[in-house]
Amino acid sequence: MSRLKARFDQLKAEGRAGFIPFVMAGDPSYDASLDLIRRLPEAGADIIEMGVPFTDPMADGVAIQLAGQRALKAGQTLAKTLAMAKSFREQDDETPLVLMGYYNPFYAYGVERFLDDAAAAGIDGLIIVDLPPEEDAELCLPARAKGLDFVRLATPTTDDERLPSVMKNTSGFVYYVSVAGVTGGATGENVAVSTAVERLQAASNLPVAVGFGVKTEERAAEVARSADAVVVGSALVDALAQALPQGEAAATNETLSLAKRLSRAIKTARQ
Repeated sequence: MSRLKARFDQLKAEGRAGFIPFVMAGDPSYDASLDLIRRLPEAGADIIEMGVPFTDPMADGVAIQLAGQRALKAGQTLAKTLAMAKSFREQDDETPLVLMGYYNPFYAYGVERFLDDAAAAGIDGLIIVDLPPEEDAELCLPARAKGLDFVRLATPTTDDERLPSVMKNTSGFVYYVSVAGVTGGATGENVAVSTAVERLQAASNLPVAVGFGVKTEERAAEVARSADAVVVGSALVDALAQALPQGEAAATNETLSLAKRLSRAIKTARQ
């Protein structure tokens, strides 16, 4: 059983939604980022989404764009991101790790080489923002053949005609982008999110994580009442950035403090 399947089975048994923090690998430095990722499970992370920095992050808002720029400036690469995952696995063999990014770095690395190295590093799944279902042969199908889940994005504009092709080779979970826009925007209305979650669960038979624009504890709790998991990215990245003038340790601690509060809100939302 994959780590993702095991974790979502656990969440279902506990009757709660999962907390999925997004962090940009290498932001603000390799060592600080690794320390943050290692400490996220004790802050309540059920699954960790690691961003792969890229020079043209078209689906991301300002906060995550700047995080990617800081990481690239610090020398972060896909190879270093895999090394970070491998170091994480030395201390934690249970928390699922999902890489989120754009196809260019993976293509440049070499797909077969990347998949072998990702599996060896303990990566559990991939979210590739700019690879549509029509290009499944590029990475999705080879990834699944290597035992890595391929998480697909669905949006409010994914209509009934498009949905079957989007869900066809999806595995692990479905990531519902609750608004038509970039990361960091406002989330959709509660009724719309709940209806979308039910629709995607029925279409895929997979858990549904909801993200984009979940910034507060109150909003995280609202989403957690219907979603199988809640993804929080920009809020955490913002917290890190705002504390950076005080030093990397302060930035890590501020990010972990917010993660704990969000985790608590998500885990108690259905009580």
